[in-house]
Amino acid sequence: MGSSGALVCSTAFVLVLLSSASEDDHMFEQRPITFDFDKIMQEFTIRQEPVHPVEPLETLRARESSRPGVLTPRGRQPSFGPRSFGGPPLLNYPVQFPLGRPTSDNLQAICLHGDRRPHYPDSYFPASGFGQQKRRACAVNKAETWFKTCCKGNQTWEREVTLCCATQAWELSLQNFCTEDSSVKDVLYPCCRLSGSSRLNCFHNDAPNPNYEPTEELPMPPLPSSVVFNFDPNTCQRTVMTPYSARGSRRKNMKKPSTSQKVDINFPPGRPTVDVLEPLCQNQKLRPLYNIKCLPGSGYELVARQAKTINRIEKGFKQCCKKKQNILNCVDRKWTDELDKFCSGVNGEQVDFHCCSKTEASDRYSCFQSISPNPRFNMTSVTEELSLHNVCDTHKIIKKKFPVGFPLKSFVHQCCPLSEQDKSSCFEQRLKEMSGNLCSSKKPSPPAVRRCCRKPSSQDAPECVSNILMDAINKATNFSRQKKKKRCPLS
Repeated sequence: MGSSGALVCSTAFVLVLLSSASEDDHMFEQRPITFDFDKIMQEFTIRQEPVHPVEPLETLRARESSRPGVLTPRGRQPSFGPRSFGGPPLLNYPVQFPLGRPTSDNLQAICLHGDRRPHYPDSYFPASGFGQQKRRACAVNKAETWFKTCCKGNQTWEREVTLCCATQAWELSLQNFCTEDSSVKDVLYPCCRLSGSSRLNCFHNDAPNPNYEPTEELPMPPLPSSVVFNFDPNTCQRTVMTPYSARGSRRKNMKKPSTSQKVDINFPPGRPTVDVLEPLCQNQKLRPLYNIKCLPGSGYELVARQAKTINRIEKGFKQCCKKKQNILNCVDRKWTDELDKFCSGVNGEQVDFHCCSKTEASDRYSCFQSISPNPRFNMTSVTEELSLHNVCDTHKIIKKKFPVGFPLKSFVHQCCPLSEQDKSSCFEQRLKEMSGNLCSSKKPSPPAVRRCCRKPSSQDAPECVSNILMDAINKATNFSRQKKKKRCPLS
């Protein structure tokens, strides 16, 4: 009740007393009565209990967090509003929705701080009500869980594929949210009224944490996702960069490259430090160089640029490692110089690569170092298990350097063009035919082949000839590795 109401009550009370004194003048001696209105109002105010008692916010949070079986995102406790007309407190369960669009600038934060952003378990909300907040929380949980799938693949995928995966996860979570939000009789989220890129831009603009910064003091426990996210890397288009504008009109009508070919290139190399100087120099022969002649005519200009940069950096490392002094300064200067060249186009324009967009040189170098697939220079080319299939790649070296005493044309012409599954049966059949022809021929054969023909069983001769061929394949493979043959950036 306000002060005006109190004044009215006090005035009425005075009138009643005056009336009562007038009627009872026969019983009491009439005397003047005075009132101190200021004192009455002061006492009335002191005795009046507040109609809307508001407890301290920390007390209410502590009381809520002490309820058994209730989980809330750390650092995001439910807030409480004042009581309304003596009713129960209005609980408000905040949700950091929507999430921002994944970009090359926030991709690292998406993968790095996933467990330090809010998750919303079922126990965060009451059993009933708060439908819209629950739908928003479900969309966040789905996206964060699917981001983990993309970030795990980041160990083997190129960065563009990981970003493509995260973008698809983000878009799918919002698509599911709008489908659920429009299926109930509730206020539809405004962005869901839009479509296409307008809808996605709307959600991104509403994001409270578009940079995906960590907001929780302690890591959040993982949440299982009931909806499976299936991602196919082949659905992503590779980053295309055409630094030579003159080539645009000439290649406009050329066939686009197939997205089924995966880019396999270790770009960029890590920045040299004193801790990695030893493996940098010792493992250089084991790290791959790249041949760009195998790349299609258009669509892979950025890959070719990356391959050339790696080749030049490795060549500079080789020259620096031969020195006896100032090796670290030499390799670091070569690394920074070549990456500066990588970011500058032929005509001085900036190359379309996210690290190149950094204004400061130190920021660019830090960006390249952070995305390097081999920052400690301890990864080498995978040593494959040799088989007869390798004769398709080494037959020329075998013929020149390690002759086996029998022709390999039948293997190369008949078996090598076949699929991997058909090659094995083809090689087995050719070996039987070759061993039979060699042993039945009256022409002189090398000593190793004659020993195979003297085997007691007819089944032993093909196996013996196969061992001769495998020995030559092994020698030819080691010889090609010593020559450091460049490999194709496409797998």
